[in-house]
Amino acid sequence: MSAAALTAAFGAAFVATHLLLSHPLRQPLAKRLGAKAFQGLYSLVALATFGAMIWARKGAGAEGWLWQPPAWGWPLAAVLTWFATILLAGSFVRNPAMVTFGPGSEIVIGEPRGVMRITRHPMMWSFALWAVSHMLVHPEPSALAVAITVLVMALVGSAGQDVKKRRHLGDAWATWVARTSFVPFGRGLALPGWPAFIGGTLLFLAATWLHPLPVGVWALS
Repeated sequence: MSAAALTAAFGAAFVATHLLLSHPLRQPLAKRLGAKAFQGLYSLVALATFGAMIWARKGAGAEGWLWQPPAWGWPLAAVLTWFATILLAGSFVRNPAMVTFGPGSEIVIGEPRGVMRITRHPMMWSFALWAVSHMLVHPEPSALAVAITVLVMALVGSAGQDVKKRRHLGDAWATWVARTSFVPFGRGLALPGWPAFIGGTLLFLAATWLHPLPVGVWALS
């Protein structure tokens, strides 16, 4: 089996086990094992499959590129990655979608703010945009296998979260969905807020400075 195929196989295992343990197998296994033991199993399987994918990717070494990235791909990838780090930083700001209970124990979800006004899945979209940016400029087979795995996991995982929360939260979640967007800027332009912008920009500068290749603003020097 080629290094790219092995990387893709471990990536598929990561996605499949994550979705199975997050949805159909979650309740029966948690009931049988207990919440803490199930969480431990969940984390162990995720680390094992993701780690195996990265191990296979590292073992591939230098590979031939499947295409030559266009000149505009590099600045576009930098902008996408910058936006991804802003979404990621903003996802750690207090989440307005956290469920609370009002009088009579009705479910209450706050008003969208910050990056939640851009997308209701800012962390997942940060991963997806990272994947797309790397697919634009790093078309090695094994690298693409990793990027596609991350992209599928982020988007399918986000959709799965919506389905699960709709089932558990009912009308309260439907109201939240009506005020937010799955796709970034799906309900019009919105600003992420200063904490996300500043934190994300600093993260972008640090990550691109540490990158093994000169990328982002550091590629201009």
